[in-house]
Amino acid sequence: MAFELPPLPYPHDALEPHMSANTLGFHHDKHHQAYVTNLNNLVKDTPLASKSLEEIIKETFGDSSKLGVFNNAAQVWNHTFFWHCMKKGGGGKPTGEVLSRIEADFGSYEKFAEEFKNAAVTQFGSGWAWLAVDGGKLKIVKTPNAENPMALGMTALLTCDVWEHAYYLDFQNRRPDFVQTFLDHLVNWDFVAENLKKAA
Repeated sequence: MAFELPPLPYPHDALEPHMSANTLGFHHDKHHQAYVTNLNNLVKDTPLASKSLEEIIKETFGDSSKLGVFNNAAQVWNHTFFWHCMKKGGGGKPTGEVLSRIEADFGSYEKFAEEFKNAAVTQFGSGWAWLAVDGGKLKIVKTPNAENPMALGMTALLTCDVWEHAYYLDFQNRRPDFVQTFLDHLVNWDFVAENLKKAA
């Protein structure tokens, strides 16, 4: 079975004015599609063709001869995860178990937001900022290029894409403004809560 581009969980204009339909159109329909196409071409007629995305990511991470496969598989997974990390009317302070865990492991939501934004802004070049579970504790991780917490043996709860194509049409070079907007207006804390339950 060839991999397919998963549909967005909302219409292209659902996140406006914080993320434009133009950005989502290019990012999902062009960039995400390209990773899917590349991955299918790379695994065709190989033993990896019958594996799940997660299996491919874990099996190819750190293998320099399969770097292209890892990069494209991880980017397909990362983007699908990222779309679900956002929703219309999202952002702000979470509630319930997510807030309790954030306060326990970071001291306060404000401290978490500051650390998450710092990780996203200081990731040099292309990459991702993540909230992940590592050994039962919440942790903020920044990864270069296509790397993700799964490859590092952690469970991802939330991510912000800081590749330039994620924000350049709307924010140009103002990555800090994009990350702040993500936190204030876009984060889908319901999705984070679901991921936290699965990680428990």
